[in-house]
Amino acid sequence: MGNIYSERIEALRKKMESEGLAAVIIPQADAHLSEYLAPYWQVRRWFTGFTGSAGDLVVTKDGAFLWTDSRYFLQAGRQLADTGVELMKDGLVSTPSIEQYLANHLSKGQRLGLDGMLFSAGRLQGLKDVLEPKGISIDCHYDPVGGMWKDRPALPDGKIYVHDEKYSGESARNKISKILAFSAEKGAGACFISALDDIAWTLNIRCDDVKHTPVATSFLFLCEGDNILYVDDSKLTDDLRSYLQSQGVVTRPYKDVQAALGSLPEGLKVLVEPSHTSGGIMDILGNRAVPVSFGPAALFKSCKNDIQISGIRKAMERDGVALVKSFYELEQRIASGTETTEMDVAEILHRHRSAGEHYKDESFGTIAGYGPHGAIVHYEADSESNSHLKAEGLLLVDSGAQYLDGTTDITRTICLGKATAEEKRDFTLVMKGHIALATMMFPDDTRGAQLDAIARQYLWRNGLSYLHGTGHGVGHFLGVHEGPQSIRLNYVDTPLQAGMITSNEPGLYRENVHGIRCENLVLCQKALENEFGTFLKFETLTLCPFDLQLFDTEIMSDEEISWLNNYHAMVADRIMPLLDDDNLKTWLKEHTQPLTR
Repeated sequence: MGNIYSERIEALRKKMESEGLAAVIIPQADAHLSEYLAPYWQVRRWFTGFTGSAGDLVVTKDGAFLWTDSRYFLQAGRQLADTGVELMKDGLVSTPSIEQYLANHLSKGQRLGLDGMLFSAGRLQGLKDVLEPKGISIDCHYDPVGGMWKDRPALPDGKIYVHDEKYSGESARNKISKILAFSAEKGAGACFISALDDIAWTLNIRCDDVKHTPVATSFLFLCEGDNILYVDDSKLTDDLRSYLQSQGVVTRPYKDVQAALGSLPEGLKVLVEPSHTSGGIMDILGNRAVPVSFGPAALFKSCKNDIQISGIRKAMERDGVALVKSFYELEQRIASGTETTEMDVAEILHRHRSAGEHYKDESFGTIAGYGPHGAIVHYEADSESNSHLKAEGLLLVDSGAQYLDGTTDITRTICLGKATAEEKRDFTLVMKGHIALATMMFPDDTRGAQLDAIARQYLWRNGLSYLHGTGHGVGHFLGVHEGPQSIRLNYVDTPLQAGMITSNEPGLYRENVHGIRCENLVLCQKALENEFGTFLKFETLTLCPFDLQLFDTEIMSDEEISWLNNYHAMVADRIMPLLDDDNLKTWLKEHTQPLTR
């Protein structure tokens, strides 16, 4: 007997059969190719119940399959049980790509359906390159959900507000000028922006359309004397209209964007970033489009200015205070035997952070994974999985906040009892990699892939590894995951530059045992310049102790111990004066005391 998800997929199959389709792809995407989606766009989740932020559903006449990456293997396996959807572990050598699978299971003359507004141009072309030579056609205007989702949420209608220049450090008018100058250098007289965080950054606007990410559902067209924000009128206030007008921007209805792009003069060239622009939009622009690997807004946004950097340092201090209060409270509860669950940990963090100045939201749903749940990389406790904490084992806590002056993201792994030899060794190997990356100095023009092995080296030497990236970019009161830079094994052709904020988060996960991740945010800055060129280094921004009882000093160098002690001294120096409770001061002093052999 099936459940609601298998029933929905079976209803989709009947719909497909009536429309002559042999397969359908339902991506986890919106028309802006965002990582995190508003409820309106959660179609894949509606069909499967899988809540991960990455993963695409393929439905055929006799099967249903979900491709997702290693962050979600364990979670997807649990959530897809009894749905009739088979997990396809993307990234493994044994797992075919969606294109390969469809090419092997569809026949000449059959049709694939998908919504081209939810796929990048490159991905659509990749599907066509593999399937069309086999005689398999693609309908790029297919709506899989149709009228099936009766109570589908409406498009978000939250009000947009201005992110004050005292936080952003630069006017929208100036950013627009820079973007248009960049576009002109590439031979384009206009620029079209789909990515919601790029639009928010460009115009210094924020909204609550996406959970934990303060962006507004919109498109932005920039052209000398004709800057247009395509957005639903319900999201605008008179003050917001006046602000946009002062920055040289007018508004038009969100739904008008495709028709407007289709009516542009043939001679007008439009700069676009295909990886963040849907295939449907690219088809409309046709030969007017001037594609670039990374759009100007994304590139400019990634390098924070002095005001933003000053803001994030202050935000980190307030975040550090909240973290001290949270971990102190958690330790007191465990020591007293007070019943505490993973969801309680999330509540404690939210309560202390939300009491701080400039707090707006969490930057993502808190990951509090106790014991085996820590090995589920993007685990988020719910009423069914919610574990009770005991005075033993490891607790992995990955959390962050959105403040008006910065975005935070931190992971700490803490021991709730007496650490075992395996726990200490695993933790220390991860921290050795964390410290190696934190202390790295490297030449200008270095890519993240060139640094990734620095953080993995000690795990690799012991036959251990992790499948996620080591570092992602972080926005400024924007997305907690931001490009174009990253530190990961696969090559991304964006050099690390001064002003970029990136995470440093190696990890280790033993399925059904424990998970370990140690994450700080780091600021890339100039280190020195000599006859060999310019060299960069990282400044650690995050302010919170690591669990001293988890370090195995027998496998640490003197330099590693010195780095940890210096880091903890900095945490104490900056956080202690902000604490007004002697118990908290005592806790911080104890947790930042020098580590010795």
